[in-house]
Amino acid sequence: MTLYEQWQDLINNQTDETFEAFWKEYSSAETRIYSGILADPDKKVTGTFKELAEKYQANPVILMGFLDGINTSLNNEQDFAVFDERSEIDLEINYEKLYFNMLEAKADYLYTLPQWENVLTEGQRQEIAKVWKKSKTIVKEKEPGRNDPCLCGSGKKYKKCCGAN
Repeated sequence: MTLYEQWQDLINNQTDETFEAFWKEYSSAETRIYSGILADPDKKVTGTFKELAEKYQANPVILMGFLDGINTSLNNEQDFAVFDERSEIDLEINYEKLYFNMLEAKADYLYTLPQWENVLTEGQRQEIAKVWKKSKTIVKEKEPGRNDPCLCGSGKKYKKCCGAN
């Protein structure tokens, strides 16, 4: 079974009894990894899968979960499903996208890390948060009025056409 399959198995088979312990281990490892990455944002995250697991003191399956989660924040997404412990990892992180995705995931324990100050200014983070909030705003389409032209293009008034029901 590949590391990715082990990760999927782990995440999909959590029960009410096991979830708290799993979440504690995962969020702790994730915080440790992001703290290390954000502390030196100019340093590339490279090495073998096994080397990175050791560097960040993470269980290899949990590291796979981290990689699965950060994948959409990379400049070049990778197919981690085929990775094993000998696979070379080279992450080009788009930090703006990462911050946005952390907001999207409601991961306040990550987007409030003090190391973000090394990466994005307060203004940049506020602007990303503003864009994120705007992406959540639902804009309701204006209903046609009784005397407006019908949306179907018949040329009739809405009240005499599709609005007659």
